[in-house]
Amino acid sequence: MKQNALVVLSKEFAVQTINLCEKLKENGRANVLISQLLRSATSIGANIHEANYAASKADFINKLQIALKECYETDYWLDVFKSASVITEHEYQDSFSKCSKLRRPLISSINTAKSQENTFL
Repeated sequence: MKQNALVVLSKEFAVQTINLCEKLKENGRANVLISQLLRSATSIGANIHEANYAASKADFINKLQIALKECYETDYWLDVFKSASVITEHEYQDSFSKCSKLRRPLISSINTAKSQENTFL
């Protein structure tokens, strides 16, 4: 069975973020905020995965929109961590780039699904 590229990318991003956060925990850096970054970054993939099993087109769109919102929240936390020098510029750029690679196809999928939804009304 062929895997959905968005599912694969989101899982890879989640694993990368988990590893980054484990490294931050070992250094004793920003422990309270690490959970925020972990939640938003891993929620992206969870919602994409759920969208594949949506009960309706509206549910599918809703799950993808939640995943997109989580991308934007993850961007925020990455920026905060970079601004506070909790992560390096390289760590920030690498994570931000991967998050952006998720955001673009999410937006495209949402727009496509919405346009298809409107043709059936």
